[in-house]
Amino acid sequence: MLAQSVPEEHRRQVDALVQRWLQERQSLIVLMMSLGDAQQRHQGSLPERVQAFCEILMDYVSAGHFEVYDELLAEAEQRNEGRPASGQELLSPLQATTDAVIRFNDIYEDAHDETALARLSRELSLLGPEMERRFEIEDRMIALLHDSAGRTTVSGDTRLAQP
Repeated sequence: MLAQSVPEEHRRQVDALVQRWLQERQSLIVLMMSLGDAQQRHQGSLPERVQAFCEILMDYVSAGHFEVYDELLAEAEQRNEGRPASGQELLSPLQATTDAVIRFNDIYEDAHDETALARLSRELSLLGPEMERRFEIEDRMIALLHDSAGRTTVSGDTRLAQP
């Protein structure tokens, strides 16, 4: 957990953490969209792109679960606003999206599996709505637990175009 000696300093640290994480989200979205394009163009680097996407996807989800969500809840708790309970309620719906991410990662663990690569477009079209739902829940969590302290960190369109 980040240093909590001074609440304002902790808020700044959480803000920086959230900003970095949202930048990772944007990179994830761009890479996901490029995978659909790469498959349609039959690019030879597709297995490497899929592997890179899976690594970024798992890193993003892990950072949320093991760092960002905890810090958001701790920040709200420091302000004694009664919001951590609401934030905790948002964690449960994230599990279904986490399951979808793990399923996708398991399918593409061997990024050179031709059978799996042939189904990439379909698998991306299944993953896309789950990620969109995840982003919406995360945005609500940020708004509820972090932005209520006077910051607006959620920006940009997190909707995913269908690959």
